[in-house]
Amino acid sequence: MASTGATSMEEDKTAPPKPRFEPLKAHEMSEGGVQFRKVNVPAHRFTPLKKSWMEIYTPVYDQMKVDIRMNLKSRKVEMKTRPDTPDVGNLQKCADFVHAFMLGFDPMDAIALLRLDDLYIETFEIKDVKTLRGEHLSRAIGRLSGKGGKTKFAIENSTRTRIVIADSKIHILGSFLNIKVARDSLCSLILGSPAGKVYSKLRAVSARLAEKF
Repeated sequence: MASTGATSMEEDKTAPPKPRFEPLKAHEMSEGGVQFRKVNVPAHRFTPLKKSWMEIYTPVYDQMKVDIRMNLKSRKVEMKTRPDTPDVGNLQKCADFVHAFMLGFDPMDAIALLRLDDLYIETFEIKDVKTLRGEHLSRAIGRLSGKGGKTKFAIENSTRTRIVIADSKIHILGSFLNIKVARDSLCSLILGSPAGKVYSKLRAVSARLAEKF
């Protein structure tokens, strides 16, 4: 019995090493085929896109190794993988980055989508929270921004998010937890809570979030 145990141990010692496979490149995963993404350019974002084109083009082409061009005929930003694209996920990250710019985020804020994995964009409308019309809707939008954007900046800084208020649509860029805190604050303002009350609640929640991390 002892001899068989010894032989099995010897076999274990002489077992061939485990194979190590290099991660597949983007073009290898799709059997050499090129993968595409297209992002629509709304009419009101066409001029800002022209001005900020190099800020969008440089990180996408140089850092993420994804080809990008503007198709003037179809008014779409088109992206495709290259043979040297290191990861197939880069293409989707670039599409999310361009989409964030189209929603109204600054390129310097949206670029975080390329560098971090746990960032998301959430969009909701004021009417999803409360049905408001006319002057009531205008006042709600005014409450969200505050004087000179003070309220919006306060929510952004304390929750580490970025917020875009485009008419009655609100876009929030950030991590899952931080988006939830920012959304709750914005919903309170829409429902009519005074800014002071929202600030004090934000301070308490921000302190709790800081303790978690």
